[in-house]
Amino acid sequence: MEELKAVNLFDYEQTIAKPLFESVTYPWEALSKIKNFILELGKTLAPEKYDKIGEDIWIAKTAKVAPSAYMHGPLIICDNAEVRHCAFIRGSAIVGENAVVGNSTELKNSILFNCVQTPHYNYVGDSILGYKSHTGAGVITSNLKSDKSLVTVDFNGKKVETGVKKFGAMIGDNVEVGCNSVLNPGTVIGRGTNVYPLSMVRGYVPENSIYKKQGEVAEKY
Repeated sequence: MEELKAVNLFDYEQTIAKPLFESVTYPWEALSKIKNFILELGKTLAPEKYDKIGEDIWIAKTAKVAPSAYMHGPLIICDNAEVRHCAFIRGSAIVGENAVVGNSTELKNSILFNCVQTPHYNYVGDSILGYKSHTGAGVITSNLKSDKSLVTVDFNGKKVETGVKKFGAMIGDNVEVGCNSVLNPGTVIGRGTNVYPLSMVRGYVPENSIYKKQGEVAEKY
């Protein structure tokens, strides 16, 4: 299951949460640790670089936050990030450098690596989005199974137990997800992969591939 390991999905140099990822093997193991990690890291952030807003919210002075955005801590917004009109950040979130949380996008218990874009009407819950990954308009990370059971990852025909109830998607570096796609609970997408618009994705999608639909995944050349 090497393909599922966090180190094979993400460039740790592209997130302020590098120490968190170095403490786990699989990326979903980080989900339960995000809140406490932010609370501890926030205490160390230089006031010359970050403003502390309200309770447990740290915003880089170079970041742009729309007045209409709603933000709840714990939250860190890094250098040159942009939080746009009516974004809804529910807490336990890190928005990386140069990342975008767009119009009416909802974010909770998630980490956006540097240069991630979730620009239009997205839901990102209990998920991790790698460096330069991008979600088209209307992309949803579905993070809870309908029967509320623990999430598993379908990996090469085998069910990998995660031990967590809420788990949206682990999206590797440089992944493009097309508009109005739904990433079902337990989705893991390898680096450099493209997902067609209107897709319903479940389980592991290999790196450097093109996901057209369930059962039809082509290798990039």
